[in-house]
Amino acid sequence: MKFLDQVKIYIKAGNGGDGSPSFRREKYVEYGGPDGGDGGKGGSVIFKSEENLNTLIDYRYQQHHKAQRGENGAGQNRTGKGGDDLILKVPVGTQVFEEDNKTLIFDFNNKGEEFIGASGGRGGLGNTRFKSSTNRAPRKFTKGIKGEEFEIWLQLKTIADIGIIGLPNAGKSSLLAAITNANPKIANYKFTTLNPNLGVVSYDDKEITIADIPGLVEGAHEGVGLGIQFLKHIERCKTLIHLIDITNLDLNESYMQVKNELKNYSSELLDKKELIVLNKIDLVDKNIIRDLIDDFSKDKNCEIITMTTLEKDSISKIKAKLLSYAS
Repeated sequence: MKFLDQVKIYIKAGNGGDGSPSFRREKYVEYGGPDGGDGGKGGSVIFKSEENLNTLIDYRYQQHHKAQRGENGAGQNRTGKGGDDLILKVPVGTQVFEEDNKTLIFDFNNKGEEFIGASGGRGGLGNTRFKSSTNRAPRKFTKGIKGEEFEIWLQLKTIADIGIIGLPNAGKSSLLAAITNANPKIANYKFTTLNPNLGVVSYDDKEITIADIPGLVEGAHEGVGLGIQFLKHIERCKTLIHLIDITNLDLNESYMQVKNELKNYSSELLDKKELIVLNKIDLVDKNIIRDLIDDFSKDKNCEIITMTTLEKDSISKIKAKLLSYAS
């Protein structure tokens, strides 16, 4: 499934049905009075969040959405049938913005939430409504009210307990595949991950959601590489796993490069809980790992652990650690 996290769409609620100007026409009733019914209400456009969705790709191919019009009123005081509401399903984490793409209207944080994007128009009044003691045969009736219509933006910000960040080729996708049920693309070159990947970690009868974010390179907050498109997906994560390839020549430089991109995008990201994971220890001489950690850990205010995705013990250790950070 292709990934899309932002789209502009047009929504139009149904117009209300017109009232009826009908009069009674019955045998032996010479002066039948008004019997026109009211028009039906137009259907509304309603957004509903679904847990099993993780992309807005469906709205790329269909960008105009209209709810059903209300039926007109009829004689014998029959009210027109109301138009059916149009239900548009969106992933949890979707935000609805006005046409300027800046003014937030609604934010879907939980499954099953509903938001009326455009309200259907009221039905018009039939001539029966205008009958009075001084006007026994009113011909007046009203048209239905037009339904609301808007152009809006939908933006998806992934909701996960923990987000995995790091430079390209740090092993983020391998980690996600090793500890969850996700099947991200894995290869030994930069930008293997082109979209955020979600997975669920199950351990000790508990579950946490993990998001793998495409690698951040220098200048990502300004649009370099792929990071600017996906930095927003870690804004909702409770904790960040900062994954670093321990074979890098300068661990501090690798660490600060990513931290600077987070800071330049939003300083609030620096306030999130952080766990540093030094990955690929199977590629380094065990005798120098402790020295690398001791040197790197200076002036760090967060926990640092090591791992390799090739060892089951290492996978179990990181799973247990993640549960404590997600709570």
